Amino acid sequence: MTQTEKPLANARDRLLLAAAQLLAESGDRTLSTRAVCTLAGVQAPTLYHHFGSKQGLIDAVINYGFSQYVDAARDSGSDDLLDNIRRGWDRHVKFGLEHPTFYALLYGQIEPGRPCAISGPAEAMLEALLSAAARQGLLKVSPGEAAAQLLAANVGVTLSLITKPPDALDLALSERVREAALAGVVADSHQPRGNRPTPAALSRASAAVALRAQLHDDASGLSPGEAVLLGELLDRLSAS
Repeated sequence: MTQTEKPLANARDRLLLAAAQLLAESGDRTLSTRAVCTLAGVQAPTLYHHFGSKQGLIDAVINYGFSQYVDAARDSGSDDLLDNIRRGWDRHVKFGLEHPTFYALLYGQIEPGRPCAISGPAEAMLEALLSAAARQGLLKVSPGEAAAQLLAANVGVTLSLITKPPDALDLALSERVREAALAGVVADSHQPRGNRPTPAALSRASAAVALRAQLHDDASGLSPGEAVLLGELLDRLSAS
């Protein structure tokens, strides 16, 4: 260790904090490993020891930041599933606007055929929430399809808002896109908010989606072949 290098205790944390600070200050995706090491008080070999490469450091910073968002989302929620979906959407947009550089790195630098592993836990939480909604007959498409539609719209509107200057930022756009996206996946979403459909009012499609979600959780009493056949029939009904 040189005289200018600080003790290695918590060196990884210091590097993470330094990189996060420099990324936030730069306002773009550039990051100098020399600047990170100087701010963290370590030599370059220490950075490569902990993270392997500059990209490894950036990935770790994004992962840490996004994990804070996921942990906060786990701690919030109510018994109203549709309200939880709306709040999750709003939290996603808020995170992107508060951490635009991280968000752009997370969703703006993609590779064909490679899903983002960092955002996986948040996407799994959304699909679990939608699976619960499907079991209550609230969806007219499968939970997986609903998650794909909502996530695509949520990420798209967030990236769009990030590009706007402060005086042109229209947060109402997020709400309009959110409600339009929900209308495409939620049964009877045209009804006033808080007015949930009764079983008698459920459409054939939403009833099929609800039964399909329950079948996925519990197929007891059916042979494997019967479960597959029933699943195919329910998929056909939900798509009609």
